[in-house]
Amino acid sequence: MTASAPAATLASTSLQRTYRYLRIATALTVVAIFVGVLAAVPAVGWLPSISHYYYSPARTVFTGALVAAAVCLFALSGRGPSRALLDAAALFAPLVAVIPASGLPGARAPEAAADEVAVGLTTYLVIGVLVVAVGAGLALTGEVERRAAALTLGVSGGILVIVAISWAVAPEAVLRFGHVVAAVSFFALIAVTALVEALGPASQTLPRWLRTAYIVLGAGLAVVLVATLLFSDERFYPARPVLIGESIALVLFATFWVLQTAQNWRDPNPALR
Repeated sequence: MTASAPAATLASTSLQRTYRYLRIATALTVVAIFVGVLAAVPAVGWLPSISHYYYSPARTVFTGALVAAAVCLFALSGRGPSRALLDAAALFAPLVAVIPASGLPGARAPEAAADEVAVGLTTYLVIGVLVVAVGAGLALTGEVERRAAALTLGVSGGILVIVAISWAVAPEAVLRFGHVVAAVSFFALIAVTALVEALGPASQTLPRWLRTAYIVLGAGLAVVLVATLLFSDERFYPARPVLIGESIALVLFATFWVLQTAQNWRDPNPALR
């Protein structure tokens, strides 16, 4: 009996494997985007930004990876402040995929994409409302902790309402600025999540190097976002600062999930704190 004890200790539970696979899959969505972009380069060359590859053969991979990342983030949201942060990020990721970037050389005018964006946003809003409704039902029946669920449901519902009203009242503004707003919001929320991991109450149990790594990731994402916005003007396009900034942000995003996977590999309850 004692000889089998170490093996039992090393065996992973279904819950552990599920969280491991979700975190690995989240990091691999970044790999998918990079592979799609690189595969499209021979056909279209190096474009001013990764978002620009929406207008290239990489479009299917680009949008599919973002939707997959959103599903993974919802499943990984866990507990505490990170729950609301990741659920909000999961709501912004599909918007980055559904609303194409505008104002890029060679890109279609925003109005030309209105019909497909309308279909995408309608689907997004319907699915979002269903998810919120299911979450509310689970909270009311006591399947999930009500206080934590209330914050998540409030944030998620608020985002859906803002998107719906914005599209109904100012569709032109959504077409022109929706992609950038969604992308910046997404990465900003991931940056805050990394900082919460480093500085929140649960961080006291982490080794110093891991807390430092999360701080570097969170601060690095913030710096990259600001720098990318500052150099997003069309006159800088030949140097491709947006492409570089987006690439760095995606690498930092993937690194966060690699660290999360390593940190929680053997945790019996591996949800985010």
